[in-house]
Amino acid sequence: MKLTNYASFMYFRQRLHFLFVLFIFGMYSNAIGQTENRIPQNITDVKQWVSQHFAKGKTPPFSFIFNGKRSDEFISTWQFETEKLMPSDLDTDETSFLYSDPQSGLVVKCIVTTFNDFPAVEWVIKFSNKSGKNSPLLEKAAAIDFSFNSKENGIFTLHHNRGSDAQRNDFQPIDETMKIGKPIYMTPVGGRSSDNTAFPFFNIEVPGGQGIVAAVGWTGKWYANILQSDEKSVSLQSGMEKMQLALNPSEEIRTPKISLLFWKGADRMKGHNQFRQFILAHHSRKINGKYAEYPLSGSFDYGDPEPCGEYNCLTEEFAVALVKRYQQFRILPEVFWLDAGWYTGCGWDKAKGGWWQNVGNWTVDKERFPRGLKPVSDAVHATGARFMVWFEPERVSPGSMIDKEHPEWLIKLKGNDNYLFDLGNKDALAWLTRLIGDLLQNEGIDNYRQDFNFDPMPYWEANDKPGRIGISEIRHIEGLYAFWDSLLSRFPNLLIDNCASGGRRLDLETTSRSSPLWRTDYQYGEPNGYQCHTYGLNFYLPIHGTAIYKTDNYTLRSGLGATAVMNWEVTGKASEPIPAIQKRIQDFKNLRPYYYCEYYPLTQSRNNTGDNVWLAYQMNRPALNDGIIIAFRRGGANAESISVKLSGVETDGTYELFFEDYGLHIQKSGREMLEGIELTIPQKPASLLIHYHKIN
Repeated sequence: MKLTNYASFMYFRQRLHFLFVLFIFGMYSNAIGQTENRIPQNITDVKQWVSQHFAKGKTPPFSFIFNGKRSDEFISTWQFETEKLMPSDLDTDETSFLYSDPQSGLVVKCIVTTFNDFPAVEWVIKFSNKSGKNSPLLEKAAAIDFSFNSKENGIFTLHHNRGSDAQRNDFQPIDETMKIGKPIYMTPVGGRSSDNTAFPFFNIEVPGGQGIVAAVGWTGKWYANILQSDEKSVSLQSGMEKMQLALNPSEEIRTPKISLLFWKGADRMKGHNQFRQFILAHHSRKINGKYAEYPLSGSFDYGDPEPCGEYNCLTEEFAVALVKRYQQFRILPEVFWLDAGWYTGCGWDKAKGGWWQNVGNWTVDKERFPRGLKPVSDAVHATGARFMVWFEPERVSPGSMIDKEHPEWLIKLKGNDNYLFDLGNKDALAWLTRLIGDLLQNEGIDNYRQDFNFDPMPYWEANDKPGRIGISEIRHIEGLYAFWDSLLSRFPNLLIDNCASGGRRLDLETTSRSSPLWRTDYQYGEPNGYQCHTYGLNFYLPIHGTAIYKTDNYTLRSGLGATAVMNWEVTGKASEPIPAIQKRIQDFKNLRPYYYCEYYPLTQSRNNTGDNVWLAYQMNRPALNDGIIIAFRRGGANAESISVKLSGVETDGTYELFFEDYGLHIQKSGREMLEGIELTIPQKPASLLIHYHKIN
């Protein structure tokens, strides 16, 4: 009896110990899972996050379906290899993670980049078929598929923007409070990455004063699906929207690039401003090791009489005379901008067709430029300025040179007079790269402007074969990047202006190679709309520009940015006064440096498109303890004053504020500026410019 009781006791004790161990192990495992999914707080955390999720036996933070099965069911059992890569940027670390399936021959290569100066990570995935036969079906590849945990319960907010549609509300900020189980889905229309319905940069703000600024690098039809799963977690899934294909033997494809910057702070603008500086440091064009300062451009177009349009009537003599006129009045731009209509077939005769109908004729019109564009570029260079020329190589018109000589390189859509030049065709890509590169070299072109004025998605879909959905889009976008990279390599000082009916092709990959000097085709010269576009784009991108048509304060300040286009007429009685132009050029150059620094909106983003509101923002330069405040009282705004709270200033500092419009100097403490200052504009519509700097 005693032995039986003792045995029972020992069994009970062992069982209790076993259950205790299970309980502790379960708590430990759960804690490890929560830690792995916790939002990183700093650079060290980011590197640790990468080592946790890109590791042998782990499911990586991306997903796909292969041969009908989800990747999370099998990828942790595939062969796993890592390789340190030589980064092109000394402030980065690059690692290649390979997941290989010996049975099918599919290899998934994920190239991951971490940064030594920002709490950020990004990656791009490549799929390749190493077998001698077609692979099973590969589909629904999500470049990121991951759930992040917050350290506390609370409100999750998605901050994102509209794309561009040539409207006043282009790039309009949208702040959406998330609801558990209700996803927010974003994708652009038509196949251009920032067209109308979505913008591939967004900020996920989570409880606890932290968040994730995410960016998608894909100049096509990407998607992002953001879902608050429960009180403490939010998931992000993003990639190319339509892909369902088998890979041919030895074939390789890439997916969208994903970039995540993790931020922590009481104000979500901490994340936005970190991201702006991240873009400058790692995703902006570099010349001689520094990010390029984008120019103040000047146009050749001054409204020639009908039937002229754009540059249809421009000649060598007139272009050179305009350059000399700018020089005569000491109003030289930094770049002279020649837009559409310089090529063969364009002219004042409507029977020949205008600039729109002659794309694909990438030879200089010898009737108007008998010696090519070189005499014009020589005249520009003699003034110390640079020369930029417009191209639209991906759109081809019927009957043009390319259509006649290489119809096999065109994707044609029934009932549409625009043809798509197939950048996915290697022969076509090589030919175009040589053609454009030689034109830039032979004609003395310093800056390259690329436009794209139609939706490519219907062409890509029509060109795909059964079982190869998405391949045309993939190959075209790969070709676009290769084309731009080749030009940038051949011409180390080249700047690319990215235009697509305005700003409809803005994403992480294009931003890394270019910037939009003309960010929207919205009503030319309408200042209130320009204010809205600046307000919205500044949350994510430091470099973008628009046109300035008049020299009054309100118009000039509405068009301010890191770059601008001066569309001031200088050839007739309707011209702006020359002294005013001279002053405004200097004003722009004085203010431009602030737009590369911190940005803080001072008025609400909701309903800022109306003519009855104030709009104001602040550009802060921490390195020099100074900044500017720009405010607009629109024509229908009744209030003469508003109160705004500034950011980025030191609480215990003393600042001098200079009200440029009134010639007034005042002093305020940093605390006063943070708690709120009053802006007053007696007239309407009118603007206010305030410079401030810390007094030592």
